[in-house]
This record gives sequence, C-alpha cells and structure tokens, in this order.
Amino acid sequence: MKNRMWGGRFSEGPDSIMAEINASIDFDRKLYRQDIQGSKAHARMLAQQGIIGADDAEKIEAGLDTILREIEAGQFTFSRELEDIHMNVESRLTALIGPAAGRLHTARSRNDQVATDLKLWVRDALDGVDEALRDLQAALVEKALDHAGTVMPGFTHLQTAQPVTLGHHLLAYVEMAGRDRGRFSDARARLNESPLGAAALAGTSFPIDREATAADLGFDRPAANSLDAVSDRDFAIEAVSAAALCATHLSRLAEELVLWASAQFGFIKLSDRFSTGSSIMPQKRNPDAAELMRAKTGRIAGSLTALLMIMKGLPLAYSKDMQEDKEQVFDAFESLGLSIAAATGMIRDLTPNTAAMRKAAGGGYSTATDLADWLVRSLAMPFREAHHVTGTIVAMAASRGVSLQRLTLEDLQSVEPRINAEARSFLDVDASVMSRTSLGGTAPGNVRREAKRWLKRLEREAAARTT
Repeated sequence: MKNRMWGGRFSEGPDSIMAEINASIDFDRKLYRQDIQGSKAHARMLAQQGIIGADDAEKIEAGLDTILREIEAGQFTFSRELEDIHMNVESRLTALIGPAAGRLHTARSRNDQVATDLKLWVRDALDGVDEALRDLQAALVEKALDHAGTVMPGFTHLQTAQPVTLGHHLLAYVEMAGRDRGRFSDARARLNESPLGAAALAGTSFPIDREATAADLGFDRPAANSLDAVSDRDFAIEAVSAAALCATHLSRLAEELVLWASAQFGFIKLSDRFSTGSSIMPQKRNPDAAELMRAKTGRIAGSLTALLMIMKGLPLAYSKDMQEDKEQVFDAFESLGLSIAAATGMIRDLTPNTAAMRKAAGGGYSTATDLADWLVRSLAMPFREAHHVTGTIVAMAASRGVSLQRLTLEDLQSVEPRINAEARSFLDVDASVMSRTSLGGTAPGNVRREAKRWLKRLEREAAARTT
C-alpha cells in the first residue's frame, strides 16, 4: 500500500522491514502537544499573511484542539502506517475537517516541523528540570540548616581527613545543583531560536512571517539560516550533556547515601518510602532508590554518546539518521527527572545518626592538622616542620592503638617540648569545626549563613516563577 501522505512518487508500498525501521510513532508521539502547538501557530500566521483563508485557519485550529483533547483522553488511535506524530495528526485533522486540513502544510516541511517540535519539547524539559533541581536544593538547604553544627568526618580518598559538619557537606551538593541549573539555563537560551519556516532546507517562496511564529511559540527569534535550522541538533546534545553532568552529581550523592546507610557507616537511616527489602533476608533494608540513581547516570551518559555518534558524520541538511535523536533525549530527561525526584525524597526523609557521625569524626586522627596549625601559630614553627612533628605524634598514638586525645601532655612534649596544655584543646572535633571560619569553611556559623542565603534565593526564585 502506498503512503497517501507522500506516495505520489512511488508505485509500490514500502517493504515490511522498511516500514518497521522507518516508523517513529512509537516514541515521537511524545511530541503531540508541541506538534499541535507549532501547527496552530503556523496556521495563524498563514491566515494573517493571506496565504490561507481565515475560515480554513479557524477550522484547522478547532480540529487541532479536538485532536489534543482526544490524545490527552486516551481516545486517539496512533497508526504506524502513518510513520510519525506529524502524519498521524494531519490524517486525523483531515478526517475531522476535510480538505481544509491539506492547507496546513503550506510553506512547511516535516524537517522544520520536527526541529520545532523537538526544540519546544526540550525547552519544556529544561524548565521542568530547573524546577525539580530548585526543589532538591531546598531539601538540601533545609536539612543543612537543621544540621549546621552536626559534626561528621570529612573524607579524602574515602579515608578520614578532617572533621566537617553535615550541613556543610550537604551544601556542597547545593552548589553542584546550582551549576547544573546554570548550564540548563544557558542551553535554554541558546536553543530559543525558531526553525519553523525554514521548510525542507532552503526556505519557502510563500510570504511567510517567521518573526510572528517565533513570537507565538515563545522563541526569541527565528533561526537565521534555513540549512542550519533543520539540521541543528546542538540544542539536544547540549541539553543532554548538561543532563549527564547533573546525573553524575546525583550519582555521587547516591553513592554517599548508600555508604552512609550501611551498617558499617551507620550515619543515616533512609525512610521506608525509599528502601526495599530482601526476598530471603528479612533483616535487609536496601537503598535501592539511591542505587538506581547511580545506574541511571549510565543511561543518561549513554544517551549523550549516542546523540554525538548520530550527528558526527551528517552532511547538511536533514538526514533520516536524526530520527534516532528523540529516544535518546526522551530517555535522558525521563531518567534525570526520576533521579532528581528520588534524591529530593531521600534527603527530605533521611534521619541522621548524629552520635555515630560524631564518633566517626574523631577517628582516624582527624584533628592532626589542627595540632599542626597550632604549632605554626603558637610556636612560629614552619609548617613542614609542624607537619613532621605532628606525624611523629600520630605514629605514637597509632602504635599504642589510642586516639590523639588519649595522649597525655607528657606524651606530646616527648616529641616537642614546647607544646603546652592549650594544644590539647585543639584535638577536639567540635573545636576543629568551630575554627574553620574562612570563607567557604565548615564552621557552623558559616553553614547557617550560607543556608539562610540559599533559602532566601530559592524563595525569590519560586516567587518569581509564580508571578
């Protein structure tokens, strides 16, 4: 059977394999809202320019509204024979309003149509991700404010390094999410040029108004070059690239939640809402939501790689290879959205074990640097010498199997006679975190100020979005 949308040039229908590889309706039906939005803007412009009659434009818009309602109500029948969302909508429109539907595709190609649809979808996705990340930031900030003074071990190489506070640790992820939001915002600004009106690749001879359709669809301007307009997928690659980096940050958070929830760490308890059990071991509480966050990062990074490979060798302008972009974009943002939602829920619900954190903060000779700093400040000792002296004291404690705090003043003075009783006060984990008052440091006062600053910023952003 010939395809009635483009079959005039062909005497035979496509082979079953060709039909199978060519159809995209199974996934590009997700573009239905954007496709209808773009078609309505195009029809309005055609009527304003006198290219089609006002009556036809009204029929087209009414028919498209009917199709939108049908799809959202689950009453629309998608046909694989019609290949894609564009032809499915156009076919139904013809059934609803008759010959007037045939005028909609005047001065337009599926090439500029799909580029417009996908840009609108990605733009919506970016807006959704920004809102979700702001919610995650709020959850992190609120928990950080509650635990600005909760002492825990800070790690390098996953070895105990220096005491920090839980609030300070959580605010690090707020900063990461802030950079992610900045990248998504930059990507949104760059994509906001309308391809509509570029037609197949060369523009059109009809007197269209591309500025009008761009404004109607919320774009800043029309894309300047018709060849680039239909063949550009930079916006998809850039958006998924930002998504991959955001997912990497979420994966780091997920890994820490998995570790902290383990019996070996015992730093936090995840709620039942974000944990699962075992089919054989009744004692188990598995942090599956966090583990799936880690795994979805691989999917999102894979989508980025796939997009780059799809586009890497394509000559201008449109090639059918670009049909393969949509599944990667859809999957990446669906996976990212789930991961952000899971992260937000886990952070809001988790219960820190502050006693376990504080106890662990004192392990691993974590205040050794504080002793070295005291030697520099109080004895005017060069830091390298102070480092050596402190290292010798740590070795003494390790050989005896005791903490630094358990060493007597006489023990310390056996290594450096000028050490006095004041030095021992700097071996306390609370004193350590209180002393870290430098800009960006972990002192509880710093953490409270930063958390409050972030809360005000997030509240302003939320208020601006609602106005």
